[in-house]
Amino acid sequence: MTAVLTERTTGRSLVSHELFQRLTHRIVTDDKLDRDLAERIVDQALAFLATCATNIGAPLAPSELVDVGWHTFLLHTRDYAAFCERIAGRFLHHVPTDPGDPNARGEAARDTLARTVTSIEAAGFTIDADLWPRSAVSSCTGCHNGCHNDPPPARR
Repeated sequence: MTAVLTERTTGRSLVSHELFQRLTHRIVTDDKLDRDLAERIVDQALAFLATCATNIGAPLAPSELVDVGWHTFLLHTRDYAAFCERIAGRFLHHVPTDPGDPNARGEAARDTLARTVTSIEAAGFTIDADLWPRSAVSSCTGCHNGCHNDPPPARR
């Protein structure tokens, strides 16, 4: 019998302890969430962004809670830009979805969320399943603002 061990990494391992704590504190303060949940949100937002860094396919989208972490990181523009350059070699854009976009709701949004979770797992990150609800309601936008990353064009 052969045992295969798959080592997973966390999003929080991608930034300094100090930056992780600043982002967490901002969520606790601004969004009135408890520290444990804020830490989980930041961890998953970082894993999501690292996955976006290598994504050249269809856009990925965060869950509503994970998007809180992305928005929080965006407010720290210097840290966010440096992170993007280090992780992706380019800026990872936050692209709002047009309100009438049929891909922003229902089955299409659920498919995007499922594709995102699969991509994060394939990138070797630990998934916090409670922050990535697979049974989103029909009005799900993936992101509470209906956003996604802007992947680069496919390499030829």
